[in-house]
Amino acid sequence: MSSVHEQHEAHHHGPRVLPATLGSPEILTLWRTRALIVCAISALISCIFFAVPGGATHILRAYLLGFMMCFTFAGGSLAMLMLQYVSGGKWGLLLRRPLEAMTRTLWLVSALFIPVGIFAKYLYQWAAYPNAEATKWAFEHGMMTKEQQLTANLKHTMFNPVSAAIQTIVVFSILILFATLLNKWSLDRDADPARGTMASYDKWRVRFENLSGPGIFIYVVCLTDGALLWIMSLDVTWYSSIWGLQFLVGQGFAVLAIGILTVIKLSKVEPMKTLLRTTEQHDLGKFAFAFVMLNIYLTFAEFLIIWSGNVPDEIPWYLARVRGGWWYICTLDFICHWLIPFCLLLSRNLKRDKKRLAALAIFMIFARCLDMFWLIEPNFKDAAANLHLAGNLGILAYIPVPLAVMAGWAAYYFHELKKRPLVNVNDPHLEEMLEPEHAH
Repeated sequence: MSSVHEQHEAHHHGPRVLPATLGSPEILTLWRTRALIVCAISALISCIFFAVPGGATHILRAYLLGFMMCFTFAGGSLAMLMLQYVSGGKWGLLLRRPLEAMTRTLWLVSALFIPVGIFAKYLYQWAAYPNAEATKWAFEHGMMTKEQQLTANLKHTMFNPVSAAIQTIVVFSILILFATLLNKWSLDRDADPARGTMASYDKWRVRFENLSGPGIFIYVVCLTDGALLWIMSLDVTWYSSIWGLQFLVGQGFAVLAIGILTVIKLSKVEPMKTLLRTTEQHDLGKFAFAFVMLNIYLTFAEFLIIWSGNVPDEIPWYLARVRGGWWYICTLDFICHWLIPFCLLLSRNLKRDKKRLAALAIFMIFARCLDMFWLIEPNFKDAAANLHLAGNLGILAYIPVPLAVMAGWAAYYFHELKKRPLVNVNDPHLEEMLEPEHAH
C-alpha cells in the first residue's frame, strides 16, 4: 500500500525541490552537547575504577578499546569514502558529508593514541621487554614463556617502542594526508565556476578516482600495520595472515552503522528530509548486509582453517577465548555481531523502516564494541579470572571508559559535520535523488 501511495504522490507532484538552505541543521549542536555530557559523566565514573584493585590496568585496556573504535570510525570512513569515489552510486552522495566529517576526526584519533603509547609497557610484552636481554630476564623470572621470549625476539624489528612510534606516526600521517586532500577537493568541486556541467563533473571524477584507487590499497597496508601493532601484538605469539582484511571489513560494518544512523536521524530536518528516499535507505541497508556476510565469512573461515589444521602455535589464541567463562562472551559475540544483524537485515521491511533500521545501527555499533572486547581482554593472563566479578570489579571499566572516549569522538564528529552543507551540489546523482519514488 505504501509503495502504491508513493507512486500516486510522485505521479501528481513530480520531482522534489531542494530546500533553499542546504547548510547543516542546528540539531547537530544539540547532539554535540549531549555527546559532551555523556563523555563527562562517563569520564567521572571511569575515575572511580582507580580505587578498585586492578582498576587502573583495566582502564588502560578499556581505553585501548575506545581508541580502536574511534580509529574504526575515522579510518574506516576514509576507506568508505575512497570506495565510493571509485565505484560511484547515489548511496555515496547521502553519506559523503558524514564520511568526510568522520575523516576529519583523524587528527583527534591520532592524539588519542598518545596515552596508549605512553603506557604501552602495561599492554604489550614487546614494550615491557624491548630487547633480547630483557626478554631473557622476563623468562627467567616467569614473566614470559619460552615461546613468548623467542617470538618477541624474532619480531623485534617490527615490535619495539621506537619502531612502533615510527609506524604509528607514518600511518596517521598518510591517512590524514588523504583525508585532507579529499576534503579540500570536495569543497573545491562545489565551488567550481563550471559546476553543473559534464566537463566539471568529469574533471573532478577523474581526480578523485586517481587518488582513491591507489589510496584504497595504501589504506589497507596502513590498516594492516596498525591492526598488527595495536591489537594483534597484545599476544606476541599470535599470527594471522587475514588480520588486516578482517579489521577492514569490521570497519565497514561499523562505519555503515554510524553513517546510516546519522542520515536517518538527520532526515527529520532539511535538507536530509528531502534527500533521503526509501530507495537509498534500502540500498544502504543492503550494503550493510553485505558487510555482515563478509564479516561472518572471513572470521569463521580463519577459525575453521586454524582449528582443522590443529597447529599448536595457533590454537591457543582461540582456546583463551572459549575457556574460563569466555565461551559465554564468544557466544554472545556470535549472536550480536553476526546472527542478529544477518537475520534482521534479511527483512526488506526493516531496511525501509527508519526507526527499526536506526535501532539496528545502534545495536551494530554495540556489537562491534563487544567483538573488540573479545579480541583485546583475553590476551592477558588474568582474563579468565576477571570474568568473575567477585573481587574483580575492575573489568567493569570496559563500560564507561570506551563510552567516554567514543562520546568525545562523537562530539567532535558532530562539530565537523556542522561545518559544511550536507549536500554536494556539483554531482549529477543529486538530480536522480530528487526524482519521484518508484515502487519496488
